[in-house]
Amino acid sequence: MIKPVWVFDLDNTLHNAIPHIFPHINRSMTAYLQQHLGLDEQAAGELRRHYWQRYGATLSGMMRHHGTDPRHFLWHTHQFPELPGMVLREPRLRHVLKSLPGKKLVFSNAPQLYARAVLKLLRVDDLFDDVFAIEHARYRPKPQLAGFVRLLRKHRLHPAHCVMVEDSAENLQAAKRLGMRTVWVDTTPRFPAYVDVKIRNVMELPRILHRLG
Repeated sequence: MIKPVWVFDLDNTLHNAIPHIFPHINRSMTAYLQQHLGLDEQAAGELRRHYWQRYGATLSGMMRHHGTDPRHFLWHTHQFPELPGMVLREPRLRHVLKSLPGKKLVFSNAPQLYARAVLKLLRVDDLFDDVFAIEHARYRPKPQLAGFVRLLRKHRLHPAHCVMVEDSAENLQAAKRLGMRTVWVDTTPRFPAYVDVKIRNVMELPRILHRLG
């Protein structure tokens, strides 16, 4: 039997980004839109959410409609001087990841510097063969298929051998279209057809391995 290649999302999949990380990013992005588009806080926040809902990432809307330099945007919106106190580490995560057979990758819409810093604080950075960040996807974030295709090509992977583990249903829908198996990290009762297995958190992965065969 071929061992799976695990493709993990980062935020809200390998760690809980809701209490500290996401609010900080949202504030930073809103401030960026205020400064560079001349908007007040409310208008900037509404535009940021609109771009996120329409394109899967605020950055995509900024690039498409305002010619924003993605490197400039990501640098200014992902400054985390207090990151060690913001990352919530689950002590059992390392054991769970080590127990999974096969290669492990991270595929994140976040920039590489941030993603690697978070993985190091989670004390699991050495368990991943690669961190495929937004730069490597040429700033085409999930759920756009272009980033998925680049990841598969880089590692010469067949989609059928991959298991995508994500908190975003839209991203899993894209993964399933390519032929990947899908694990949704979510607590709602919804169970879309493109989800193979649903779990409340990644700590449950070892006990559902038999369902991914």
